[in-house]
Amino acid sequence: MIFIDTNYFLRFLLDDVSSQNEKVKELFKQGAVGREKLFTSTIVIFEVFWVLSSFYKQKKEEIIKILRGLIGMSFINLAEAPIFDRALDIYEESSLEFEDCYNISYAKNNNMTKFASFDKKLVKYLS
Repeated sequence: MIFIDTNYFLRFLLDDVSSQNEKVKELFKQGAVGREKLFTSTIVIFEVFWVLSSFYKQKKEEIIKILRGLIGMSFINLAEAPIFDRALDIYEESSLEFEDCYNISYAKNNNMTKFASFDKKLVKYLS
C-alpha cells in the first residue's frame, strides 16, 4: 500500500509543479484502476485544509468543494471519510472552525452523550 502525503494532494490540486503533477496523476490512475492500493490519514486532510486556507487564502466554499473531492476519491482509503463528510456538512452550515466540526462529527460517530468544552460558540451549536 502506498501512503499519499499532503504534498502529493497539493501538487495534484494546484498543478504548480508540472512534473510532480504528472507523477501524481499517474499514481492516481494506477489507484483508480486497482493496480496500486492508496491510502492517507486524517492529519493529511487537515494539512491540505490548512495550506489551502492559510497559505493560498481559498474561500470556505472552495475548500469544502476541494475536500469533498479528495474524500470522495474512492480509490484512496481514508478510514475516517464518513466522519469528514459529516464534518464538512457542519462546516458548510455553521460558522464553526473546521477542527470543531470534525470533533463534533467524531464525537457523534463515537456515541457522544455529552460534549465538554468551554468554547461557548461550540456549546451553543450543540444545544
